Amino acid sequence: MQTTTDLNVTETRPLPTPAELITETPASDALARFVAQTRHDLHRILFTDDRRFLLVIGPCSIHDLEAGRDYARRLAALAPKVADRIMIIMRVYFEKPRTTVGWKGLIMDPHLDGSHDIEAGLRSARAFLREVLELGLPTATELLDPITPQYIADLVCWAAIGARTTESQTHRQMASGLSMPLGFKNGTDGTLRAAINAILAAAQPQTFLGINRSGAASAVRTRGNPDCHLVLRGGSAGPNYSPEHIASAEATLAKAGLPPTAILVDCSHDNSAKKPQLQPEVLRALLAQIASGNRSIMGAMIESNLEAGSQPFPQPKDKLRYGVSITDGCIDWATTEALIHELYEGLAPRFS
Repeated sequence: MQTTTDLNVTETRPLPTPAELITETPASDALARFVAQTRHDLHRILFTDDRRFLLVIGPCSIHDLEAGRDYARRLAALAPKVADRIMIIMRVYFEKPRTTVGWKGLIMDPHLDGSHDIEAGLRSARAFLREVLELGLPTATELLDPITPQYIADLVCWAAIGARTTESQTHRQMASGLSMPLGFKNGTDGTLRAAINAILAAAQPQTFLGINRSGAASAVRTRGNPDCHLVLRGGSAGPNYSPEHIASAEATLAKAGLPPTAILVDCSHDNSAKKPQLQPEVLRALLAQIASGNRSIMGAMIESNLEAGSQPFPQPKDKLRYGVSITDGCIDWATTEALIHELYEGLAPRFS
């Protein structure tokens, strides 16, 4: 008989079920309470009179677990000192969208050698998220593969859907069933329509194909996620964080029937012309707007690591420099620490 399926599939490797991995690396009752409380606090920052500033900050991606732990310990020591004005959430990004090909993140290729040991990647991701939470740091990640949340979502406080996937029906449906607040980024062209439509779609009940915790293919029905919001990251036409851009975003949200007071600005990507060293200038521009009375900018995202810049990859692992990103460039820890203190002082007008 003529074969008509799996013509281009060379291997299918069974994975543990989500339930099995969750049992191996469970969230303690204390961690579950911490995640739930953080999500509740995020809802307040997004949609109520909580004036704290949400700062999603950390490496572009986690590729070296020890360097990631080093960064998390430093951030955890700093966060309580500014907690009355800033809620700090660490970027713990395990999945990387690629324009063509390249390293797709710790979950897909944890050994950085092309072996694509996804089982080991999922285990590493759960264990690392738990370590960060145990330090008292909330966690943030970008969700790319629609199956991934079943394995790690219980340990994630805030999530993002990237510019390339905001238009995806699959990701809007997935977002409708997620339990954490979630930011949709504007499209790569800089326009807001796709993100606005995504927020509206994700807030509605959806039914779609997925898997359950036992790994069985399932029809998943959701109630809708009420905690989705807009992330401005610039686009091909340039940055979109100026007072004029913010005012336009407020008007667009209001016209769509969405709260105009929940705008997070990504200081990286096209808002900094993909030059990581310009991220502090973007944040300072946001602070100037806040000092002038703006109430809709509720947070920012910054790519930060132990050391500045990025390094080429692939290359031999023993040649990789410690604490340097292998994906997007980042600011270094000294700059990060100084910038957080500057942000804290600059937010004083919001609390006066």
